[in-house]
Amino acid sequence: MIRIAVDAMGGDVGPAVTVPASLAFLDGHPDASLVLVGQPEVLAMHPLHERLQSHSRCQIVAASEIVTMGDSIEIALRRKKNSSMRVTLNQLKDGVAHAAVSGGNTGALMAIARYVLKTMDGIDRPAIASQLPNAAGGATTVLDLGANVDCTEHHLLQFAVLGSALVAAISNNPAPSVGLLNIGEEAIKGSEIIKRAGKLLRSASNSGDINFYGNVEGNDIFKGTTDIVVCDGFVGNVALKTSEGLANMIGNFIKAEFSRNILTKIAAIVAYPVLTAFKNRFDHRRYNGAALLGLQGLVFKSHGSADAFAFERALNRAYDAARNNLLERVRERIAHAAPLLVAAQVAPLSETAPAVSSMPVESPVSTPAH
Repeated sequence: MIRIAVDAMGGDVGPAVTVPASLAFLDGHPDASLVLVGQPEVLAMHPLHERLQSHSRCQIVAASEIVTMGDSIEIALRRKKNSSMRVTLNQLKDGVAHAAVSGGNTGALMAIARYVLKTMDGIDRPAIASQLPNAAGGATTVLDLGANVDCTEHHLLQFAVLGSALVAAISNNPAPSVGLLNIGEEAIKGSEIIKRAGKLLRSASNSGDINFYGNVEGNDIFKGTTDIVVCDGFVGNVALKTSEGLANMIGNFIKAEFSRNILTKIAAIVAYPVLTAFKNRFDHRRYNGAALLGLQGLVFKSHGSADAFAFERALNRAYDAARNNLLERVRERIAHAAPLLVAAQVAPLSETAPAVSSMPVESPVSTPAH
């Protein structure tokens, strides 16, 4: 029985999304159970509360506080110690749950998760990894998507190892290909950090730690050139928001064509099946649920504006990760790559790109994008 802890109060609307999504998830997964964490008085007002409370595979755990989208990391971490987000992560730490899901404040979730769960040995900074749809009919896993704006080459190496473990576990592909996002395919292009990262990734590929394809460009994410694309959090977050904007643009285009003159309406009706299939293919809700990799626990972040369908997809991702023993597979990958990871961390860097130290738990230097 896979048990998932859910921050029922997280996200833009909280229980209005998390409760129906949780019940739908339970209906589709008879071998799973949920621990819903939230304010009992708020959950009691939900129309589906009675069904939720009587469900044999759902437990409600009380939390008195909520981390809002506007809360600073300091407030979330130090002042709201009984928040639904923190209590949810405590379920994971205490072994009650196999994975945790929250749609709350991304920066707060990362900071609290680091404080409660700690990072794995050999990993300086956790990374946010998620899938973006590609033209090859699948999805490209991209990391980091916003947790670390400034990265050194050894952080990018760590991301490649973490991403390889994630894709290998979920897709049963033992050697997923890894691309390093750059402004060109040639090894001589890019910043000094990217060039050094390329050398590290090639060394990791030679030692069998990853399957490095080489440099890739932005369009390769959506072409599906590689299974994984590694980049810093600034670039990754821009790519994520671009993908979401594309899906919304297609949806708005379909609506607009139906509201014009009779000729465009006829053309839209004829093209509707193709346009709809294309829209659904790039619907970012289908890919909701980003993994916070590098922690000593499985934590998944849902988009704050997710609807019930999208939040259920995030629950599905957490379930798949737990069922496929993602945590152990990540540990195995890190253990195998340990000599290279250690060597990369202690290697002297040029004066033009000083090493960025690991983020202090209580005061992260890089606030994840929401």
